[in-house]
Amino acid sequence: MAEDVVAEIVATVLEVSAAGGQRVEVGDTLVLLESMKMEIPVLAEDPGTLAEVKVKVGDVIQAGDVIAVYQ
Repeated sequence: MAEDVVAEIVATVLEVSAAGGQRVEVGDTLVLLESMKMEIPVLAEDPGTLAEVKVKVGDVIQAGDVIAVYQ
């Protein structure tokens, strides 16, 4: 069952810490976002394997954009 990790805010992607095919555990950092001069980590809320990370460093994302997809 695929599950999307969705952005909650408008932000710029500062760092991508995970990749497609990678196994993640609860609390692992997937990406680091910057919004209003604050750094906001996007953490894995569930354990599993990522099918794809859909953002890259420098991307400007909007609330509701898909950041990553679990397999």
